[in-house]
Amino acid sequence: MSTAPVPALSDSDIYERIVSAILDHRLQPGTKLVEDKLGTAFGVSRTRIRPVLVRLANEQIVTMVPNRGACVAQPTEQEAREVFEARRLVEPPLLERFMAVATPADIAILSHFIAEEEAARARGDVRHAIRMSGDFHLTIAERAGQQTLGRILRELVSRTSLILMTWGPVDLPGSRAGTCGCQEHRSVLDAIRLRDVDAATRLMREHLEHLEAQVQFGTVATHSPDLIELFGHAA
Repeated sequence: MSTAPVPALSDSDIYERIVSAILDHRLQPGTKLVEDKLGTAFGVSRTRIRPVLVRLANEQIVTMVPNRGACVAQPTEQEAREVFEARRLVEPPLLERFMAVATPADIAILSHFIAEEEAARARGDVRHAIRMSGDFHLTIAERAGQQTLGRILRELVSRTSLILMTWGPVDLPGSRAGTCGCQEHRSVLDAIRLRDVDAATRLMREHLEHLEAQVQFGTVATHSPDLIELFGHAA
């Protein structure tokens, strides 16, 4: 009995899988992204991998060094502070747009992400908590209907994840470090329900400031996983 061939991955599929691995903290800052190994993992030629890495480099998620290849970016302290400053500029107008069009279903989705984040933190799954925290922000951007700012925020959220992996104490079960804080998300959501734009945008800025304050700049530790094992042999 023959089996159907596995559909080839598109460049966008490969891009999304690498970004997801970064957001889920399965790819750590400084991890070398060897084109041959990625090609084997995704079942494509290395020439298909290069433009994906270039795209990630343009978004400052990956660093490409001539004659040394690519690696997951390791943000500096200055870059980290710039990312948080940019988020404080981008997210309030996105939130205001979201509040103008948000449906009960949209609000229910945000409540779901908060509940998932709380459950993840309760069981010590900090990585999933951080992913749910990021999805809370990205959903607001997606539903706001402002595609340009939404794309900018997606890049900023990916870079925030790198910042937290590089500098944030994200591996402490039961600690709030490395997340936006479920209660802060709930406060923002309460203001959204009341359609109080001033309170919601103020709370959003404050909790982004709190997230930045959790970052502890110091020694960087890296761990390089096996890329083929991580992504699975797709050939």
